[in-house]
Amino acid sequence: MSGNTVGSPLVSAIALAWASVFLPVAAQAQQAASPESADDIIVNGERPIAESEARALKIQRNSDSLVTVLSADSVGRLPDQNIAQAVGRLPGAAVERDQGQARYISLRGQPNYWTTLSFDGINVVSPEGRDARFDSIPSAIASQVIVSKAVTPEMPGETVSGNVNIVTRSAFDYTGAHVIGKAGFGVAQLGSRNQYEASLVASDRFKIGEGELGVLVSGSYFERGQITDNFEVDYERVAQDQRPGNQSRFWAHEAENKLYRLTRKNWSLTGRLDYKPDSDNTISLRSIYTIFTDDEARDNYRFDLDDRQGDLVPNTAACTPTFNPTPTTSGYADICIGNTPQVGTVYGVDIRQRATLRAFRQSISTSTLSGDHDFADGWHLMWLGNYTQSRDDRSVVGEAAYDSPTTRNLRPTISYDFSNPNRGGTQLFTTTQLTGPTRFQAGARVTAIDSFAKAPVSFTVLDAIDTTDAYTGKLVLSRETTFLGSNATFKAGFQFDQRTKVANENRILLNTAAQFSTIGLPTNYNQFSLEQPFLGKIPLDYTFRYFDTNQMSAAATQARANFAFAPVSDNNYNVRERVFAGFLMGTLKYDWGSILGGVRIENLQNRGIATAPGTTTVITAAADRTLFFPSLHINYNVDDTKKLRLSFNSGAARADYDQLRPNVVINDFNQTISGGNPAVKPERAYGIDAYFEWYIRPQGYFSVGFFYKKVEDVLYNQRRSFGSNALDSNGIPRSDYIFTGITNGGEGRLFGGEAAAQLQLEPWTSDLGLPDWMGGFGVTANVTVNDSQVTKPATGTIPARRVRLPGTSDVVYNIGGYYEKYGLSFRLQYQKRTNWLDTIADDLTDGGDTYWATDDEMDFSARYAINKNFEIYFDATNLLDQPGRRFSEPGNLLTATGTPTRFATGQTIEWERFGRRFAGGFRFNF
Repeated sequence: MSGNTVGSPLVSAIALAWASVFLPVAAQAQQAASPESADDIIVNGERPIAESEARALKIQRNSDSLVTVLSADSVGRLPDQNIAQAVGRLPGAAVERDQGQARYISLRGQPNYWTTLSFDGINVVSPEGRDARFDSIPSAIASQVIVSKAVTPEMPGETVSGNVNIVTRSAFDYTGAHVIGKAGFGVAQLGSRNQYEASLVASDRFKIGEGELGVLVSGSYFERGQITDNFEVDYERVAQDQRPGNQSRFWAHEAENKLYRLTRKNWSLTGRLDYKPDSDNTISLRSIYTIFTDDEARDNYRFDLDDRQGDLVPNTAACTPTFNPTPTTSGYADICIGNTPQVGTVYGVDIRQRATLRAFRQSISTSTLSGDHDFADGWHLMWLGNYTQSRDDRSVVGEAAYDSPTTRNLRPTISYDFSNPNRGGTQLFTTTQLTGPTRFQAGARVTAIDSFAKAPVSFTVLDAIDTTDAYTGKLVLSRETTFLGSNATFKAGFQFDQRTKVANENRILLNTAAQFSTIGLPTNYNQFSLEQPFLGKIPLDYTFRYFDTNQMSAAATQARANFAFAPVSDNNYNVRERVFAGFLMGTLKYDWGSILGGVRIENLQNRGIATAPGTTTVITAAADRTLFFPSLHINYNVDDTKKLRLSFNSGAARADYDQLRPNVVINDFNQTISGGNPAVKPERAYGIDAYFEWYIRPQGYFSVGFFYKKVEDVLYNQRRSFGSNALDSNGIPRSDYIFTGITNGGEGRLFGGEAAAQLQLEPWTSDLGLPDWMGGFGVTANVTVNDSQVTKPATGTIPARRVRLPGTSDVVYNIGGYYEKYGLSFRLQYQKRTNWLDTIADDLTDGGDTYWATDDEMDFSARYAINKNFEIYFDATNLLDQPGRRFSEPGNLLTATGTPTRFATGQTIEWERFGRRFAGGFRFNF
């Protein structure tokens, strides 16, 4: 599948171009070096890619710790719409996507929750929690993004693999009044959905007495419509399947299609005041508001294949599989009639249909008042106060659920074929009852799924908002002096953080015919749906009708008017975290390089309040621990173009807020139960980095490095069947729900290597005998290789075993070629990320560990500068249109118990495709 892309002619051509450029350039770099310093960057706006790379490399080179920088071009633009897309171009950075849109950032192939997010150096809690979301942050607010891969004492201890610091724009970035803007339009190939984009930044500087005031405001808007193709299959171990070979059989207990119609939007508003009364003092007030909205209409058809699992009588005797079209069982997990886990037929299957209209809203509002003050004798004081509110609105406008009747001959017979990992085949037939209550056979083929009888069983309106209020106070006192023959800077700092996350969920749940009549919900689904052709391209084996979003909204309005909300107390919680931190650090600068070292101390205080499921009993749990984070960074200048970096650093990833609550959350729609664990310990990591950097003159870069991390108390989500009736209520059995809960595992390690290069032909065209126009060609390339291993403790009959660290990819690489000259700019970028472990299974109940399959992405962008003030652009994204695929792999568990597996490539449990996107527009700059 996606692996074939690596050998494509296009990627091979880029690789050859890199080799043909780099090898002669490396050989002649010193001879071709210009007498000017590499820090002398000429900015004229004609070479936006080269200028932004040069600016970024200057910051990176001068840093006393290991960083990678993404810098805006000559007029303050980053290359992509959101921060996740932009950072995904950098060495060692990979993205995880949702609905095809870059969302999370993984540094050097490591877990995404090891990456923290900051605005101007202040850590910000994402609306979802510690898994920092970057898709809700438009790049229009940033002048630079600094990715720190080696942790220093100034950074919060929860930073493990690195920190992404978004440096916001300031009026002092420009010489005077400045206005830049952008407007564009695009279309998604799948479903022909539109895309709109606009942004505006305006700033100016004003004299106030002897001082100066800088004022900047900005705003951005991005909207994308989308259709998503999807199929999902959930596997399980079947207790009734006792015949030989059963240990290697995992049966699909449920198959489904989630058919999405989406509209996603991003807004942002920023304002910044910088007051400089004199050269020694600056006071800043910064406010940022970003909001991400996801209006989702989802038609969900679920085939409950194991509905009659009990028809199969356990039998340990061997049998010869023989096709039997009139079995005495439903056919589920019955190998004797010729069914296999991949291909077979099940008779009289329940269709559980859900029509869901959602209106998700995720927002971040952050305001900071800060000051920087220089005093005599090299003293400096920095102070700040910050308030941030993150809101995750998970509300459901309305959800109508339909189920097949209990009479089995009114249900479909399903012929399934899951042998193709990229295809979930489910053909429908009528069901004919034969003599006897359990004997059926397949009748005529049916293509219109909504011709089968399905009655409404529930209607739900959900108001669910998680709010996180965060307060930060920070004070840093530093002094520049001389020490041990160096120019030294010593810092002492204190920081206080308090974050409180409150989950508040209220619901209207209707389940009677009288209630349905009150809100105007038809008993016949066809009267609640549209005559509209399928908008996707997945090869469905049936046709269906999209639900009418207007009717859904009207029914939800009537539900709100006639029925009262009730709190879903089992899902509500209040978790507070306080962190008292102090740090001491020093930086010693010599002619040969620098030394940065110090220690950070954090006292963590957690408190969780929740209600015990099915009761009114309030549970309170608390934890208190103190952690130390030492770090040391040594930078050695081999000469004025080459550096060696060596660092030791430490960090501790903490469980997310909802994972610290003292109760469980039940999701009946997804049939899941998630449990909190207030006593879970932070995941400790200790790392060593060793890097070589070569800043090729007059412009270029090459680096290679190695890293190692030792990990203790590994955080992982237990995933198993709940296996208890303790949470059954309102006639809903929940023993078969999938339970997940955070816990600590054993220890492990991660090590790997990274290499990166940025080069352009321009300085060497004459030396190589090339025409001048070829100087516009350049290349960027980077690769990260990982190897991780952690101990999964023994559980039940499954012994302790070694698994990957969740979230890590073995290989991540980016390669891109560009051309810019004569006002033209073209860039082609490719990224590959290999499989990564998603969840670790405790047993064989639901098919083993789960993984995300290799992700391949390719994007193209072009722009033409009409003059110094106007340019036009064109972007093409997701050109390869590879699917997102998640699969289960029982192999490790089976091997642990001494039994081999025949699922060498894994069983697909989720598959989605999103389509290519094309957009164009114009930018202006004054």
